Parts: sequence; C-alpha cells; structure tokens
Amino acid sequence: MKRIRLPRWLPLDWLKPAPDSIAGLAIRRGKSPWSEGIHLLWSMWLFITPVFSGGYTLRWLWLTLLTYPIFILLYALAVVAPRRQAWRYAIGMIVMSALLLRWYPSGFNYFVFGCVMLRTRESASLARYLALLWSINAVFVAAALWVGYPWQSIIWMPAVTTVIGVIVRVERRGQQKDAELLLSHAEVRRLAATAERERIGRDLHDLLGHTLSLITLKLELSRKLFDRDAEASRRELLEAERVARHALAEVRSAVTGIRATDLAAELAAARLMLESSCVHLDYEAVPDDLDRDSERTLALVLREAVTNVARHAHADRVKVAFEHDADGVMLRIEDDGRGGITADGNGLAGMRERVADLGGTLQIDSPKGGGTRVRVRIPSRAPALEIGSESDDADDRTRPEQAA
Repeated sequence: MKRIRLPRWLPLDWLKPAPDSIAGLAIRRGKSPWSEGIHLLWSMWLFITPVFSGGYTLRWLWLTLLTYPIFILLYALAVVAPRRQAWRYAIGMIVMSALLLRWYPSGFNYFVFGCVMLRTRESASLARYLALLWSINAVFVAAALWVGYPWQSIIWMPAVTTVIGVIVRVERRGQQKDAELLLSHAEVRRLAATAERERIGRDLHDLLGHTLSLITLKLELSRKLFDRDAEASRRELLEAERVARHALAEVRSAVTGIRATDLAAELAAARLMLESSCVHLDYEAVPDDLDRDSERTLALVLREAVTNVARHAHADRVKVAFEHDADGVMLRIEDDGRGGITADGNGLAGMRERVADLGGTLQIDSPKGGGTRVRVRIPSRAPALEIGSESDDADDRTRPEQAA
C-alpha cells in the first residue's frame, strides 16, 4: 500500500511537538502528546456564560463560531510550541479576549486560559510569575471596568487566574522533574549495559587472547617438527588439544556466569516494580558467598514472588530477608496483602521445582487476609568442578605415558 504523504503546509505539520513543549514533556513521561487536551473541557464555561449575561443571542452565536476555532488553534500551538515561543499563543488568547470585551462576555474564558498557559523560563521564580500574572490582570480588569462591566462580575478574575495558574505551574514543574528522573534512569540503564558489554569484552579477551596465541604457537611448532621429529610434533599437538579443551571449559563457565541472574540486580528490579505499584520494599543485603546455582535459583524465586505480589496481593509492604549459615541459605519473602493462596499455580509449581532440583524446600503460609510468607531453604553445596577440568587432568596424566 502506498504511503500517503501530507503537504508540509498543512496544520498537522505545524502541530509536531517540540522536545521542550508541554506535549513533548508528556511524551517523555510515556503519555499521549494530546493528553493536555483534557483541559479544554473547562472551555464549556464559554457556552454557560450567556445564561448569566443576557442570554444566547445571534451575536453570541456568530462570535463563538468565529473565535472558538481560533482559541482551539492557539491552545494547540501553546501545547506543542517550544518554551521560548509558547507564551506568544497565550498572549494571543489574552489579546483576543480583551478585543471582545465590549461585545462578548464569554471571552473571559479565553483570558483565563491565556493566563494559565503562560510559560516562563525554568529559572523564573514563582514571585516573578505572579507579578506578571497580576500585571496582566490589572490591565484586563481596568479595561473591563472602562467598557462598563460591573465590578461584581470581574472581581473573581484575578483570584481564579492566580489559583489555577499557580497549581498548573507547580504541576508542570513536578512533571518536568519526573521526566528528568525517567531520563536519568534510562541513562543509568544504558551506561550499565555499556559497562557490562565492555566487561564481557575484557573478560573474553583476557580469557581467550593468551590461550589462542598459545594454541597457534603449538600448532606452528608441530607443523615445523612434523618431518624432522614426528614424536615431538605429536606431543605439541596433544598439548595444543589440552589447552583448547581447557579454554573450552573456561568459556562455558564464563557464559554460564553471564547468563546467570544476579540476586542483587533482581532485588533492585523488584524495588522498581513494587514501587511502581505503590508497594514499599524492605530488603537485606545479599550474602556474599552464595554459589552460582543457589543465587540463580533464589533470584528466579524472588522474581516470581514479587510478580505475584504486584499482580494479586494488594499489599502495601514487602520484606525480603536472608539467613546464611554453614548448613545453607534461607530466603524469606513476606507481604501484608490479602493472602488466601490455597493451591500452586504454574508460577509456584515452577518455583518448587527449581528449589527441589538443588535439594531445597519451599514453604508458603498464606492465611486469608493475613498476607503471604514464602520461605525457601537451599542446603550448602560442594564447589562444582570446572567443566572438562577432570577429564583434562586425566588427559594430562595419561597422555605423557601414551606418548612414551
């Protein structure tokens, strides 16, 4: 299907949000750029004002049809425009309201929107913003009194614009801080991923660089000795094979470590997940001397338990604790949610299988309305031998004898 390209002069192209615009801020916070459109519901007062100021007339109808689309366009441009330009469209609303004072009382709504949409520099203080706001209000109120409006009908304008303007300004600053925090989190994750890739690259270089160089030298020496001393050439080939097997075992071990889930990282991810669900997480430091299999299993159990809490528990608080001694390690996960777990689902069944594979036990205490307590105990394990190390040692012992 051929893609339709709109001409650049269409308004749609004008409405592309600038990075520092209100809509751009919403995008950085993961929201729709047009979520600010919800505030246009306040413009309903434009259609209610005639009830209190002479009723609906033909003049009101024509002025509404003429000015309301202009107001919508100015509002949209103020939302998508860069900060250094957005104030112009807000002033446009204020000027349009002032020009309509004599004939169109509903235009007061344009004035309120214009005051609220004023965007000053980030460094501008609240006092400076209020000074600007009150100056504009003073001019507008004086113009309204000069036109002939009774003071009772306009005295509310400074109060309304001040209260709403300050609230919106504080909200905008908070949203800006949230967007900056999200950006910093994303940058931290990117830097962490870059550092991890660099670490893996260094480890593989340190692991394979010398080994492959040694294998190359052994093979070159074997080739040179092949015609002159076949037995020496054979010994060099056997030595190269032994070094290659050892390198293969080290690579397998390194890859297993890279794939393994780090328990400390899983705790950090758990905190992010729970805090996004308004659940507070308390946890203790991870024991330092856990073997790789135990740490990986506990990390997977923790991930499953935290996911269950976030989705089903309706908890306010979660606590994670560790007990480590000579007999093994225990992980305790407790929440103050609704409890009531009576049967294992797929997640709990998978947790039990992983723990059972290491000879451990998993207990769940979940009275209805009393929260849930998960206890996982994994016994101590003897250090695992490197893959291929035993066979390599055997090869080292037997091959010289065979060579002899």
